[in-house]
Amino acid sequence: MQKKPRVLIIIPAYNEETNIKKVVDNLSTNYPQYDYIVINDCSTDSTGEICRRSNYNYLSLPINLGIGGGVQTGYIYALQNDYDIAIQMDGDGQHNPEYIPNLIKPLCEEKFDMVIGSRFLEKEGFQTSLMRRMGINIIKHVIYLCCKTKISDTTSGFRAVNKKLLNMYAFDYANDYPEPEAIVAATLNGFRVGEIPVMMNKRIGGISSINVSRSIYYMVKVILALLVQRLSIRRRNGDVT
Repeated sequence: MQKKPRVLIIIPAYNEETNIKKVVDNLSTNYPQYDYIVINDCSTDSTGEICRRSNYNYLSLPINLGIGGGVQTGYIYALQNDYDIAIQMDGDGQHNPEYIPNLIKPLCEEKFDMVIGSRFLEKEGFQTSLMRRMGINIIKHVIYLCCKTKISDTTSGFRAVNKKLLNMYAFDYANDYPEPEAIVAATLNGFRVGEIPVMMNKRIGGISSINVSRSIYYMVKVILALLVQRLSIRRRNGDVT
C-alpha cells in the first residue's frame, strides 16, 4: 500500500448513552486523522439522540441487528465510500485508540489482512473475568482445530482489516457474536490474520449484555458455529477433508 490509506473506524453502539460521547469526543479531538462512523443499532436509550445532538457521523438502524449486523453495516459503508482500512472499535470505552497506528502498520506493510488487538500477548491492563478468559481459551483451541491459526484473544472486538477483507465482510459477516467466526472465515478463505499487544480498559459505564448464563450460551453457540463454518467453507472450496 503505497499511498496514505483512508481509514474508517467502525463503532457499533447499542444502548451506550453513558459511553458514546467520551469515546467519540476522544477520537475527534485527539485522532482527527481518522474517519469514524457510529452504527446506532436501534438503541432504546438516548444513544441516537446524543449522536444527533452532537453532530456525530452516525447511522441509525431501523431495527436491532445485533453486533454482527451493526459491524457489517459499517463494512458496507466503508466499501461504498472507498476506504482502504476498516477498524472495529467498541463504543463502551474499552479500546484505546492510541494503538490504532500499531493495528494499521502490518496492513500497510502487507504482512496481514487482519490485525487483532490482543490483551493477552503481554497481559497488561484489564484482562476480563476468569470465566470469560476460560471461554476465550476454549474458543482459541477450537479455532486452531478449525484452521491451524493461533490467536490469543479470539473475542477481541478491536481489529483492523484491509480493503480485500472489508469487501468480503461487507457481503458476508456472522451474526450475534461474530468475532471468532470472522477469524475462521478470513483464514479459511486464504486471508492472513495476526495480532498485536494492546491494553484494554474496563467499561466506562453501563452494563455488559453478556452475563454468566449468556457467557455459557455464547461459548457453546460459537463452538458449534465455528465447526459448521469450517465444514461449509471447506465444501464450498472443494476440500471435504
